[in-house]
Amino acid sequence: MIEKRYKDYASILKKIFDGRVQKISINAGFSCPNRDGKIGTGGCSYCNNQSFTPDYCRSYKSITQQIDEGVLFFDHKYKTQKYLAYFQSFTNTYGSLNDLISIYEEALNHEKISGIVIGTRPDCVSDELLDYFFEVSSRRFVMLEYGVESTCEDTLKFINRGHSFRVAAETIKSTAKKGIFVGAHLILGLPCESREQLIEHARNLSQLPIHCLKLHQLQIIKGTKMAKQYAENPEWFHLFTAEEYIDLVVDFLEWLNPEIAIERFVSQSPKELIVAPDWGLKNYEFAVKIEKRLAERNTWQGRLFLK
Repeated sequence: MIEKRYKDYASILKKIFDGRVQKISINAGFSCPNRDGKIGTGGCSYCNNQSFTPDYCRSYKSITQQIDEGVLFFDHKYKTQKYLAYFQSFTNTYGSLNDLISIYEEALNHEKISGIVIGTRPDCVSDELLDYFFEVSSRRFVMLEYGVESTCEDTLKFINRGHSFRVAAETIKSTAKKGIFVGAHLILGLPCESREQLIEHARNLSQLPIHCLKLHQLQIIKGTKMAKQYAENPEWFHLFTAEEYIDLVVDFLEWLNPEIAIERFVSQSPKELIVAPDWGLKNYEFAVKIEKRLAERNTWQGRLFLK
């Protein structure tokens, strides 16, 4: 088998678990401190949480029920695969320590669950919570996925993110120091960011102890502040065509630390929520195109990486 020109996260998980692994998304009813006033109000300008919540994943259902339904949804395809409970919607470390532990342990006690993945903000993780995840990591797989979104401080202010890149970097380092797997999310194409700034994101993230990275192309989603900005000031935005984005990602990969695994290249929001762009491509289809373009350019992840 020909080795890929980028580090693929799915293949790493397959080695860790000695087989196929599937995430089951869970909505545990969390809120967000950037909505309720603790950090800010209005939320991030691009965010509509409906855009990444599966149908089986509803907060009025118990965590156990959501896992049962998720397993039922996926189990007919791969009978022997293992499952990770993916706490995805909103900020999944936003609550009291006792309540959080109770929620995570309900998932971990499910017979089909081999570990947990927690999606959260880098400004919402305490030292005590990291100590808990450190203990869990001695018996199960644990990954914290942090929404970094941009490494440009001006951009983070513009999108009302509510935290700085400096805070994100410090939290990532603290988490990795505990021996916990770290994931990061990054949006490519946020308003007013130049191509050089987008490549600079790769260089900045490459200096951090990140195990995996999720890339998202900017999508304008209905019902968001950004959708209103796009309607009123379209000159602030450059919405890539699929071909433009493929070349951007290849450029990005060349500068990215080759030890950082890529979990995804694109977002897949529900078609009815998308204002623009709508490429109609799933992540696995896009991955094939990225691999082809890397081969055409005879390049690979980390070719230009400077430690």
